[in-house]
Amino acid sequence: MTPIRVAVIDDHELFREGVISMLGRDPQINVVGEGGSLEDALRIAAETTPDIMLLDVMMPGGGIETARQLSQSHPSIRLVMLTVSETADDVVSAFQYGVLGYVLKGIRRSELVETLRTVHCGEIVLSPTLAGRILGRLNSPGDAEPAGDTGLSSLTKREITVLALVADGHSNRQVARQLGLTERTIKNYMTSIMDKLKVKNRVEAGLRLKLNQS
Repeated sequence: MTPIRVAVIDDHELFREGVISMLGRDPQINVVGEGGSLEDALRIAAETTPDIMLLDVMMPGGGIETARQLSQSHPSIRLVMLTVSETADDVVSAFQYGVLGYVLKGIRRSELVETLRTVHCGEIVLSPTLAGRILGRLNSPGDAEPAGDTGLSSLTKREITVLALVADGHSNRQVARQLGLTERTIKNYMTSIMDKLKVKNRVEAGLRLKLNQS
């Protein structure tokens, strides 16, 4: 197996060195860059194009803004927030801007490594302690859903099947192949799913399902 190429961006040098040291003990992970700011992240992305980049919400330049720019300029890089921020707005914004993993500092080495492996496969990872509050945040006060309803009950069995594959990181084309449907049909399903769940994109839709299963 080819090692997962990771870049670590955090302005706290001692913490960053600790993360790099932890990851360096795993033969299947290769740290290819490190920095402490938005500018560093963009430079490293351009120079090395890592498979995964770890970001901190409160780093100089802003981790959310960094994710927004990276998702546009380097969409192939999978993004993970490793941070102390537990605010619902930060979590939701991160996923809206292409982040696939959001975990809290203090996570054990084994959990961080597993997070990287999962995200590398295109799946969503969210720290379990944040799940409940994010479900509440995704259900905005203006929604017609009853309290505690995630909106998933409104989906058909086929829509749930499609969403489950999307939540596991599959593209519309890959989902279409697996289900024997056209890519246009899958796009139509996703449009219907996002409308029913009242979410803005496929990441939020996939996150809604993942959280419901946790």
